[in-house]
Amino acid sequence: MSPRLSLALEQGGLVLPEDGRIAVFHPRLDMDLSDLPKDRVQIIQPFKPDHDGFAAQGFDCTPAAEGPYAASIICLPRAKALIRAVIHTAASCTDGPLVIDGGKTDGIDSVLKDIRKRTDIGGPVSKAHGKIFWLAAAPDMFQDWRPPETQIVDGFHTAPGVFSADGIDPASAFLVNTLPKQLGKRVADLGAGWGYLSRHLLADPKLETLDLVEADHIALDCARLNVTDPRARFHWADATRWTPDHRVDAVVMNPPFHTSRAADPGIGQAFIEAAARCLTPSGTLWMVANRHLPYETTLATRFAHVDSVASNYRFKVLRATRPSRPRR
Repeated sequence: MSPRLSLALEQGGLVLPEDGRIAVFHPRLDMDLSDLPKDRVQIIQPFKPDHDGFAAQGFDCTPAAEGPYAASIICLPRAKALIRAVIHTAASCTDGPLVIDGGKTDGIDSVLKDIRKRTDIGGPVSKAHGKIFWLAAAPDMFQDWRPPETQIVDGFHTAPGVFSADGIDPASAFLVNTLPKQLGKRVADLGAGWGYLSRHLLADPKLETLDLVEADHIALDCARLNVTDPRARFHWADATRWTPDHRVDAVVMNPPFHTSRAADPGIGQAFIEAAARCLTPSGTLWMVANRHLPYETTLATRFAHVDSVASNYRFKVLRATRPSRPRR
């Protein structure tokens, strides 16, 4: 269990109800929840890899809340814009204690300060560079934190906490300006986000199918609103593990390069491996990345030809053709 949650339950005065479901919002996969009553816990996790990881442990998992709950535990998400939306959702569907846990780098001190102005709290309990506190939930307590029903940015639906929620990502825009008008009959957009690249790709009348693969369920819901062409197919999936029903002629992607605040090129490298598996023998990968990220070596091990087709002071667009089978 989270060290702070364990301490709050054992010594800090936090008492969870003996009956009813307990929601755990947005826990990270490395969080140990084994001390909670598994048969009463529902994990709310829109990020597919973590969702599947908890499901494999035997937890009931869902991408969105399915209240009511007797208690809710919120693990503060890293995206600041998502924090208030999650707290609002949890409070509106919880009849008992609302528990909020987070590290200092997650903004727990700011959240604690804001909520103390509204109501009495239990705790806080401090441990492991973070805090946990709790309060009695009320459905109308955080109505002003409710996210807008519709959030339109640059003509696209977005949502708090999704990648590039405040505008078109400049790397994706750079890739769009570099792509040829036609990529083939079958194309996949790995890490499709809220659908900016995909909507551009569907301008090609010769395109027959476009697979949008996205691990963030919230972003994919936005993509369904932004991309209404019947040729589009939506997949809530980990792009590094996804496999199409038929190999595709082209893959486009602007892969993420961090899961925390530190850059991790291993994520983009895993995307490259996935793209090579998805493509036909004559297929082409088009990807955009920050200039400093070292993807060329991985591309060279999986593709016969690799070219840098465009670059500026921030980004580079790489084209790789003729994928090879992975070495044994």
